[in-house]
Amino acid sequence: MDRPFGLVAELTYRCPLACAYCSNPVELAAYREELGTRDWLRVLTEAAELGVLQCHFSGGEPLLRRDLADLVAHAHGLGLYTNLVTSAVGLSRRRADQLRASGLDHVQISIQADEPGLSDRIAGTPSFERKVEAARVVKELGWPLTLNVVLHRGNIDRVAGVLRCAERLEADRVELANTQYYGWAWRNRAALLPSRAQLDRAEEQVRAARTRLAGRMEILYVLPDYYSRYPKPCMGGWGKRQLIVTPNGDVLPCLAAHTLGLPRASVHDEPLAAIWADSPVFQRFRGTGWMPDLCRACERRDVDFGGCRCQAFQLTGDASRTDPVCHLSPDHRLVTDAVRAAEGGAGQKAAARPHR
Repeated sequence: MDRPFGLVAELTYRCPLACAYCSNPVELAAYREELGTRDWLRVLTEAAELGVLQCHFSGGEPLLRRDLADLVAHAHGLGLYTNLVTSAVGLSRRRADQLRASGLDHVQISIQADEPGLSDRIAGTPSFERKVEAARVVKELGWPLTLNVVLHRGNIDRVAGVLRCAERLEADRVELANTQYYGWAWRNRAALLPSRAQLDRAEEQVRAARTRLAGRMEILYVLPDYYSRYPKPCMGGWGKRQLIVTPNGDVLPCLAAHTLGLPRASVHDEPLAAIWADSPVFQRFRGTGWMPDLCRACERRDVDFGGCRCQAFQLTGDASRTDPVCHLSPDHRLVTDAVRAAEGGAGQKAAARPHR
């Protein structure tokens, strides 16, 4: 694709939760000056003109923006399919009615576990009951409902219960996504990375639920990169399908690209079309020309595009190296060592605890 399919509009990094696997930047000082309503309206218009079809309003917690309904209405008026990605803390019936009237198409709610005590402990604040109530409001108003569950050592053994909870809430789709190790999750990796035995049990539970719920609920289960033979394509390929606009107006090809030290591209300085086509941050890892010889000669180069650049950088300090998740990577031991440590620590009560 020569045009982006989706826009992730990260409206704010403020959030009422404190999850140890949070994908928000660790250093938030650079994002305190958020784009105003007029700027976001312009960004949405430019995105539609560029060819974007889907807009995901995300954060942090997008419900903390008072202008959210206005932004949704503008995106709807542009013909974009709109999705709210939310913790659901703050999704009252009144707020939901406003968003319904604005034309919001879909709601995705994050849950941390299937029972209040564990869910609230992972989220860092009492929130489970509010999430359940919000999910019921979503269904009452006729929206499709996706539940997103970030899996890690502390909740992966509850997959069967999570799926039963999703069934009770009449979710249309469940995303069981194992933690990606950037930002806060990287800092807490020793306490979050599950063992192979935990993954095997979770896969069995997912298979059983898919059979039982076939035709009623879609279940997406994403294996953690560290246990895969090959890496996943980052965002469908660097600068190929998606773009992210952060709260301060930076534009990125993926959610963690701010960690790579690449030249900034900002909606304050250039229109989205110019950033997408010509900016160094989008050009740096497009195509195959940047690839090391190992990746360029691989038959999977147009399948996984060399893997995740941010993961390569996080593990090796060099974003242009083969993703160490790949079993062919000369740095693969960095992953196998982490997995070996998880195998030894997953059952130990004294394992390091996540922190925020």
